[in-house]
Amino acid sequence: MTESPTSPSGTAPTAGAFLDDAALGRLRPLSFAVAYRMLGSVAEAEDVVQEALTRVSQSPDVRNPDAFVTTVTTRIAIDVLRSARVRREQYVGEWLPEPLVGPGSSLPVAMAAPSPDVARHAELADDLSTAFLVLLETLTPTERAAFLLHDVLGFPHSEAADVIGTSEVAARQLASRARRRIARHVAPQQVATQDEAPQHAAPRPPGQDDPAPDALTSRPRTASDRARAEELVSRFLAACEEGAVDSFLELLAEDVVLAGDGGGKVPLGMSIARPVAGRVTVARMLASFVGRGAPLHFERALVGGEPGLLIVADDVVGGGLIGTWSFEVSDGLLAGIRGVINPEKLGHLGQLADLDRLQAALRSALEARTAARRTAARQTADQEPTEN
Repeated sequence: MTESPTSPSGTAPTAGAFLDDAALGRLRPLSFAVAYRMLGSVAEAEDVVQEALTRVSQSPDVRNPDAFVTTVTTRIAIDVLRSARVRREQYVGEWLPEPLVGPGSSLPVAMAAPSPDVARHAELADDLSTAFLVLLETLTPTERAAFLLHDVLGFPHSEAADVIGTSEVAARQLASRARRRIARHVAPQQVATQDEAPQHAAPRPPGQDDPAPDALTSRPRTASDRARAEELVSRFLAACEEGAVDSFLELLAEDVVLAGDGGGKVPLGMSIARPVAGRVTVARMLASFVGRGAPLHFERALVGGEPGLLIVADDVVGGGLIGTWSFEVSDGLLAGIRGVINPEKLGHLGQLADLDRLQAALRSALEARTAARRTAARQTADQEPTEN
């Protein structure tokens, strides 16, 4: 893995040569792609990337930089994930991955500019929807590594075994077990067997000798799929404008799930504590949310590589990002809606909203509506004796 590399011109560098800054810069997106897939966290992934590139920069005679940085990144990420899983088990409420956000197809992201690294990496989530990352959370760290290396990144089991530090047989078993775990949560037709050739696999490292099966993702796979998903988002926005339960009912699958991630870091009442399931229940909750009259609006964007929405505070309360919504589409309906509102998971996207100020505005609006209803009730009561 650390034998003499080949330079971009095709000539081998001098013995003992280290990768230069340009080579390390080229490796950064690849390292981030691996780390983010492993961890589902932008902040943790960036930390892993920094450590991985530092190690790579200190290694002379790297023959295959891409494979080497993938190996180093995966090994570091396995250790980080083991520690992270303990924290996630103690997490307040539902844990969802930190969203990668890119501009929508028709509207720009009207937020403060994201950090350069995140902006550059946003497209990497195109083959990893929020729904898929949630599925990966059901795997152990080594299962996740074996599955991602083989099924997503295209490594043969023999090379995946070297990365993980196990035998080829064990790596194959880990990937197979991961595939079965994931298959319990997705439709059978989405599951590719080990003998199937990939249709959308990422480019494989040189020397790959066995094809990887297609990743088990729920993202739209064709232009028409993406167009239908975009249309659903448009209809969802229209339903938010109307605020009627029936408008949402038309868009939701019978077993739709609405999940929110506030992490215990938001004011009371601004995030749901646990996922809510069922078409009618979710429709009522969405109608209630948009009917509160909060000073906010929605911006279309790609969230996790799929059509989604940013929830943005209006200028009257200082502006800034409140959260993101990502959508899982199945059979032309919304099968999953996942919202991230935990500010600790959104800081990489730019300016955040002042949630306390937003809650105060909501409270004032509620008090005003309550006072108006009481006034109307008194007026009605005063008129009744006269009419009688």
